[in-house]
Amino acid sequence: MQKTEELKTSSSSTRNLLMFLIPSLLGVLLFMTPVMIDGGFTIPIAVLAKSLLGLLGQGATIIVTSIILISAIGSVLALATKPRFITESKFLSGLFLATPVWLTVRLLGAAFVVMTFFGFGPDHVIGSATGGFVLADLLPTLLSVFVFAGLFLPLLTNFGLLELIGTFMTKIMRPLFGLPGRSAVDCASSWLGDGSVAILMSSKQYEQGYYTEREAAIVGTTFSVVSISFSLVVIAQVGLEHMFVPFYLTVCLAGFVAAVVVPRLPPLCWKKNTLVNGEEKTFEHETLPEGENLFSFGVKSAVNRASHIRSLGDVLKEGFQNAADMVFGVLPVVMAIGTSALIIAEYTPVFTILGMPFVPLLEMLQIPEAVAASETMLIGIADMFIPAVLAANIDNEMTRFVVATLSVTQLIYMSEVGALLLGSKIPVKVWELVMIFILRTLVTLPVIAGVAHLIF
Repeated sequence: MQKTEELKTSSSSTRNLLMFLIPSLLGVLLFMTPVMIDGGFTIPIAVLAKSLLGLLGQGATIIVTSIILISAIGSVLALATKPRFITESKFLSGLFLATPVWLTVRLLGAAFVVMTFFGFGPDHVIGSATGGFVLADLLPTLLSVFVFAGLFLPLLTNFGLLELIGTFMTKIMRPLFGLPGRSAVDCASSWLGDGSVAILMSSKQYEQGYYTEREAAIVGTTFSVVSISFSLVVIAQVGLEHMFVPFYLTVCLAGFVAAVVVPRLPPLCWKKNTLVNGEEKTFEHETLPEGENLFSFGVKSAVNRASHIRSLGDVLKEGFQNAADMVFGVLPVVMAIGTSALIIAEYTPVFTILGMPFVPLLEMLQIPEAVAASETMLIGIADMFIPAVLAANIDNEMTRFVVATLSVTQLIYMSEVGALLLGSKIPVKVWELVMIFILRTLVTLPVIAGVAHLIF
């Protein structure tokens, strides 16, 4: 009898270890392993997303338009009639029962997408630089990323990898950034791949009770950077692609400084250290038990997490729900807020006027053509690529370098990252994102200017 029990225990231990190792390694391969494609580095998830985008072709815009319309119509019907099949389903109620503010945003997104798709309405809305850009270029890309990132995200979050990495990285992430060690996985997948992945991961970690309000907000607003491949597009736009290495190293340095400084300032430092259920977070689990070392405790925690997986079908179901949640919840927000921000940037002098106070700062930092550069300082909150487009007309190489680098490190642009954050469950507001954007600008600009003076 005792021998039978020992065999059962051994079998269970082997099962749990394999349940941790195999899915976690597959998750690392998909989300965190750089691969060389067409002369540039990316990650397999991005390759899958790009392949799906190519397969869908023009059909991607039809799918995106349909999703946004279903989201808006479903939300109106859910609010008006409150059918039981929605109200009694946690998944469907989260998908369609929106607050009045978010219902308005979804309806605005639906109005914009219908006008843009069918080509009627003001040119300000449907133009190739505003609604046309969001519908034709941005939303299909997000759709393809969300499908695979949402589907495979449980490989990173559900099988113990975060527990293992968290044990090793807590002593680095907590003192530097005020984050748990498990957030290192979010940050790495973002830097190597796509910022939308980090936002999706952070939102789910917050919903599942692993991040506090403050931690989720810090990860979402600090590490959701654009991919390396898109950074190359930015530096090429200003005619300095031959300087990609110093450019990207400067992005990393400035981003690191911002990640250390900005979370210690309002509004991020004002965020509560409470979990999604309102409970105060304790940090006992981040302390090694007596007699344990980092490796043994990390593996034990990971295997224990994997032991709770009873059905791979449930994990697959969660992946589908992740993807649906982001697709139906975020795409309408990106269409509404992204298009609105681009309209302001393209057709009003708002950002030019707001950039004028930066002229004295740029002159103090000895940046040539300070007036021209000032016009790009805040316009990046509408879309990260706009500063690089404007900077292409600036003659001085140092100034173009500074503008391009700053546009990437500012990070909070409303055509994508800002709208993604607002559409996710991460607890941030529009005014907070504006403040964080300005703080990142003020913190990173001197760092970038200092490096630029060393290079040029």
